[in-house]
Amino acid sequence: MANTPKIALIGAGSVVFAQHLLGDIMSWPELERPHIALMDIDPDRLAVAERMAQKVAAALGAKPKITAHRTRKPALDGADYVINTIQVGGFPATKIDFDIPKRYGLQQTIADTNGIGGIFRALRTMPVMVKIAQEMEKLCPKAILINYANPMSMVCWAVTRATSIETVGLCHSVQGTAMRLARYMGIPYEDLVYRAAGINHMDFYLKLEYRGRDAYPRLRKAMADPEIRGRDPVRFEAFNRLGYFVSESSEHFAEYVPWFIRRDRPDLIERYDIPIDEYIRRCVASDKHWKRSRREMFSDKPLEVHRSHEYCGYILHAHQTGEPYVIYGNVPNDGLITNLPQGCCVEIPCLVDRNGIQPCHVGDLPPQLAGIIRNTVNVHDLTVEGFFTKRRDHIYQAAILDPRAGAELTLDEIYSMVDDLFEAHGKMVPNLK
Repeated sequence: MANTPKIALIGAGSVVFAQHLLGDIMSWPELERPHIALMDIDPDRLAVAERMAQKVAAALGAKPKITAHRTRKPALDGADYVINTIQVGGFPATKIDFDIPKRYGLQQTIADTNGIGGIFRALRTMPVMVKIAQEMEKLCPKAILINYANPMSMVCWAVTRATSIETVGLCHSVQGTAMRLARYMGIPYEDLVYRAAGINHMDFYLKLEYRGRDAYPRLRKAMADPEIRGRDPVRFEAFNRLGYFVSESSEHFAEYVPWFIRRDRPDLIERYDIPIDEYIRRCVASDKHWKRSRREMFSDKPLEVHRSHEYCGYILHAHQTGEPYVIYGNVPNDGLITNLPQGCCVEIPCLVDRNGIQPCHVGDLPPQLAGIIRNTVNVHDLTVEGFFTKRRDHIYQAAILDPRAGAELTLDEIYSMVDDLFEAHGKMVPNLK
């Protein structure tokens, strides 16, 4: 392949994250002359993204063609890769996802992947993502869609159900947590061998090895140190009970299961140091960071660009050069994890080379892990089904089956909460009957 692929970045106004992605891509000599097509509906953010791309290229000595677009069609037309980083509804919609459940006593930490917040974020995001993929079928049918938008599992499930576009969802939790585990155990990350599988934010490390030996005993020894255990109290508690460490952070995992956040047990929130409303605080901090970044991009100060641990750049390099690389990607479960439902979205090792994204067979998960994951997959299944069939009753049922909502609220409360969320979001979500 030539080293001049067209890369469409949808949602380029997420400037800080886009900076990491473009820096990763153009850091490869084989990818120093791409066509970067930036697209965002916000003209101010788009202008900052264009300036950012220019400064990243200058820092790396790359010579890309950079174009900026307010609409998707010119960005998608003829693209080889489409990278999606959109957040439908932005902070106002996210605030609704927190505020209304809180009225019913349902507290959340992040609310972007699973639970009631994940359900309604999916309802906002799936229609847009399916539309993007359908446009790709006409404008760039051979392109690979690389999705970073949450809720990852439901969004990717909807896209692959509705279209023929080759799609992979990317997160950084598997490699990021592996780095953290290496620090806990006091070993070099490069020497840690691991294999994880499950669904996004609920992968479990099925294998942890250091110098050819099982590293889990070493991790248990590290867990005995109160200082280390205090850095990840929810995940270490889950590890102690389930026998395997989970990929996503303590603040995330706490809201996926019914054991840590309970309105009748505020002592648990203190005991496990759970940051209620954490994502709201992050959004406020992100807005301040955006304003600083805007000033920085239009200053004469050069950018420092370092390759990150995101998979996107590695995918493009492997696909362009044929040099193989293994990522953890979100893909349809075509018999890959045999004790999870067929067709759901799973996160597993994938080989990438000139042939594209090639998921690796996992087989059965340990039964306790499959059971916990299936609880969440049931919610995803009903949410996706409700979207495609336009049936509101499936959204009620998804909320009923959510482990947290089901443990804390009555059926009447869940129905009322869902109705309030539909009303508050209005036209941001599909009109389901």
